[in-house]
Amino acid sequence: MQSTPMNLQTFLLFSQDSDLKELLQTVSPHATIHSADTVSEGLALWSDISPALVVAEGNAHTLTPLFEYARQAPHSPPLLVIGDRHSIRDAVEIMRAGAVDYLTKPVCLEDLQLAIPQALHRSRLSVLPSSPHDPFASIISVSPQMNLMKQLAKEVALTDATVLVTGDSGTGKELFAEAIHHYSPRAKGPLIALNCAGIPENLLESELFGYESGAFTDAKRAKPGRFQLAEGGTLFLDEIGEMSSAAQAKLLRVLENHTIDPLGDTRSRKVDIRIIAATNEDLLAHIKAGRFRLDLYYRLNVYQLRIPPLRERREDIEPILLIFLERAKQERGCRIRAIDPAALAVLHNHDWPGNVRELHNVVEWLTITCKAEIIQPAHLPASVKTVSSTNGVSQGPKPSLLAFGLSFQDMEKRMLEEALRKTSGNISEASRLLKMTRNTLRYRMAKYHLS
Repeated sequence: MQSTPMNLQTFLLFSQDSDLKELLQTVSPHATIHSADTVSEGLALWSDISPALVVAEGNAHTLTPLFEYARQAPHSPPLLVIGDRHSIRDAVEIMRAGAVDYLTKPVCLEDLQLAIPQALHRSRLSVLPSSPHDPFASIISVSPQMNLMKQLAKEVALTDATVLVTGDSGTGKELFAEAIHHYSPRAKGPLIALNCAGIPENLLESELFGYESGAFTDAKRAKPGRFQLAEGGTLFLDEIGEMSSAAQAKLLRVLENHTIDPLGDTRSRKVDIRIIAATNEDLLAHIKAGRFRLDLYYRLNVYQLRIPPLRERREDIEPILLIFLERAKQERGCRIRAIDPAALAVLHNHDWPGNVRELHNVVEWLTITCKAEIIQPAHLPASVKTVSSTNGVSQGPKPSLLAFGLSFQDMEKRMLEEALRKTSGNISEASRLLKMTRNTLRYRMAKYHLS
């Protein structure tokens, strides 16, 4: 599908300042100027009008979705940014993000008379880098909560502190870990990731710390662990709450002494790495239950970043959706170009238990099933049409679990059986469905003689 070429007589202005619009019209009297008060509104307009020039008020953080959208579009116009501060740092950050020029307020007529013709003569190839200089640009947000998280993440990235990233599943914890690494002084080193829930408990230690030849029956040759592979870089430990007690003890030693003990080796080895850990579980509850070490928690929790769920930042839904749609358009020729306000209201009312991952799945579903250019409420999947209880809307009486006439033990056993059946016996997936650790699930399976 061919994209619409830019309209040489159309400008798009991201600003609430009516005087700025009048100033632009004075400088370019033959241009049609469309204005939007917010980034979300402007992105919705972008695909409709195909502007020749985009002028936006803001900074590198608030305009991140705009730069990412421009990077996805095949015919992206030059971006002229107007900021509040006379700061060289701000100007450099904006230009690196992809702007052709940076002006500061108050903007005078002469500034625009010089900047606009220069911007219009700049080609997209000279404006937008093939990959964003700012590693955090891929984390799309306009909400103050997420912009604060990204700013805090940038600050801690410049240090060598251990970081604990917390938040619900699907909020983007791995994206933050990757961005912190690539923004840090260790960016030229490796980023090694390990999902602690995805490795069988009896193999986790050997995966982390490696082993020497002959350390156990099948150890035909020595194998470096993830700590050794991450030398000089960053080790990202996802789902850290699933780590076994023995592995926790060894990880604590690494954090304290920066040494590891590969299985079968009599010598300790120094490692130079940074650790970023992530979890969607309540580690303090695990500590009370005796499943997680308190001393390890304090070592990991040097700097904590809590990524807010999508239901707490509903203003991010539209820009994320529009950028997902733009990516789909480039990859598969998707015809969808916008979303109707009524359909957007449905998405805002949804609770998004799966967060951004769930929103991405909804967009993928729409690109397959929706044949129209504008998403209407009827096009949305049934899963997002239920009104969330957090919005205070009554959903009628809820069915009573007591009505099933089952004992607590019977109910628990049936839940275990259903989770295991839905995941084809995969312990890690079943434990996620049931929101319990793998060790707890194994204990309850043994209790009810489930295999």
